[in-house]
Amino acid sequence: MTLEQSSHNILLEKFNETRVRTLELVKTLEKDDFGVQTAFYTSPAKWHLGHVSWLNEIVLSKTTDNYEFYSDEFSEYLNSYYNQFGKPHDKAKRGIMSRPTTDEMLEYFEIITQKVRHTMQGSLSDKASYLFTMAIHHECQHQELLIYDIQHLLAEQYRPVRKNHPPKPVDVERKSVKIDGGLYEMGYSGNEYCYDIEQPAHKVYLNEYEIENFPVTNGDYLEFINDGGYEDFSFWLSDGWDKVKENGWNAPMYWEKNDGVWFTSDFMGKRKINPDEPVCHVSFYEASAFCKWAGKRLPTEAEWEKAALWNNETKEKTTFPWGNEQPSERHANILESYNWNCTKIGSYPKGVSSYGLHQMIGDVWEWTASEFIGYPGFKSSFDEYNDKWFTNQKVLRGGSFATPAISIRGTYRNFFRLDERWLVSGFRCAKDI
Repeated sequence: MTLEQSSHNILLEKFNETRVRTLELVKTLEKDDFGVQTAFYTSPAKWHLGHVSWLNEIVLSKTTDNYEFYSDEFSEYLNSYYNQFGKPHDKAKRGIMSRPTTDEMLEYFEIITQKVRHTMQGSLSDKASYLFTMAIHHECQHQELLIYDIQHLLAEQYRPVRKNHPPKPVDVERKSVKIDGGLYEMGYSGNEYCYDIEQPAHKVYLNEYEIENFPVTNGDYLEFINDGGYEDFSFWLSDGWDKVKENGWNAPMYWEKNDGVWFTSDFMGKRKINPDEPVCHVSFYEASAFCKWAGKRLPTEAEWEKAALWNNETKEKTTFPWGNEQPSERHANILESYNWNCTKIGSYPKGVSSYGLHQMIGDVWEWTASEFIGYPGFKSSFDEYNDKWFTNQKVLRGGSFATPAISIRGTYRNFFRLDERWLVSGFRCAKDI
């Protein structure tokens, strides 16, 4: 077997693995579930299935002579924001479209799967290999988005195909860790696939700082609530305070108070808040307000990355907090852990960083103080993919319990608007020294 054949086989294996997992996520849904859109910021399950298939058609059209799209109707419905491929369909109206039907979309998913498999079994150019790799990673992103949307729709009514018991946590002292200042090379400089927004690697200067060794927990956040955190404007950015009043926020998304006790509704059911789990489904505004209340602040993404990846003993940067070994359920609470919820702090001692920071990969995406913009020297690898979002968004790092292993590295940059809470988002605090 040639090196080229081996590379193509690996690509085909990753593609097949990804398509199987996408179908697995929707396997237990009822037919009526597929077309429901519960809010303007969510999407129906059938749309996710179609959209990831349509993007594979985009790749086929760029790598195959005289490629004809499966359906103009499908392409119009499934175009999310790519103006180069026609007028994007209104996201808020995805759920009012009864056609294409769920059965048609499942059939479309299978047809495109077979087309891509056939193409991958032939000779692929470097460009085609790159674009198909990007499409695989794009589908993994949508697996996570699909989980967000399923939770919003069904929560405890969802029955995943696979479900594991979370690991027992170890007892670890909670503390702030000092990180030395100086020059740090931020971004991805390895040879494996990464998103264009992780590059180019570049040097930044950091003052010394402290960062907490665990994410903020539900118990911590309850103290903020009980101390009137949602009632005191002085903790909040002006826009954030407007959102509190406009939306009636008094707790994280999915929290509800009954007879003086806080409950949440998630994949684990309707249950009392567990004080030892990372707080989840909070906006940037809420994370920022908590930090100000606590006399601290959010870390910048450079501070977060150095604390996660820099080994001060060997003076080298690793791909993940624990080293360069690919993520597994031993290291972090990611999608392939199949825990379907945040795990208690201290659950992943094998995933600890060189500085002693826990759960920096998995569990919750962590808000940072940094604006989402391109790094110095940024060049887009696919127009209208990431670069069009360089405005009014903050960077999150680290992945969540819904993030596939292939999707996450210590340099990966996620981004959302400051008021969004439906993602699996939490944070940890930092402090100037």
